[in-house]
Amino acid sequence: MRDCFRLSSLIRGTLICVYLALVMPLPLMAPPSLRVALWFAAPLGLFVVLAMLSEQVSVDESGLVVGHPAWCRWLLRRGWQLRWDQIRRVVPVGTSQGGSVYYLKTANDGHRLLPQRLERFDQFLSILQERTGIDTSAIGRLTPPWTYQLLAALAVLMLLTELAIATAVQMNWMTLPAAYPG
Repeated sequence: MRDCFRLSSLIRGTLICVYLALVMPLPLMAPPSLRVALWFAAPLGLFVVLAMLSEQVSVDESGLVVGHPAWCRWLLRRGWQLRWDQIRRVVPVGTSQGGSVYYLKTANDGHRLLPQRLERFDQFLSILQERTGIDTSAIGRLTPPWTYQLLAALAVLMLLTELAIATAVQMNWMTLPAAYPG
């Protein structure tokens, strides 16, 4: 049995949409001397965002591995792995926003942050409970889905507004003020 759990598609899609909404207008609004650099930097930044959002958790009979796929592992070297028999308990820690994060405590008093933003999170918790014998029924997602749904809707609204403004400027229905001499 080998299974792979990726970051939730809702979270991944929302954060990509937020990046696009915040970054894509920059080359168009920048002074002419910066436009080429920003057109080059925007896709490069998108590559870094996609790499960061590609973290995954692989589980098999022996344990779990948290890391990134080969295409971006060279850029993001962090990651970790634990054998099932190393995990002693799950420790909740409150966050400043009122939620809880959970740490996997190991036999040698080490600790690793339990990934909570995964697709099929309930299935991941079932495997963790089955393999370690630790009750995971009290563990929930870090944030409720509605927070990312709201953020996604706002990001899409920003993108549509930016597209409407770009279209209006392109069709000469409106003009933007000239950039300040910088």
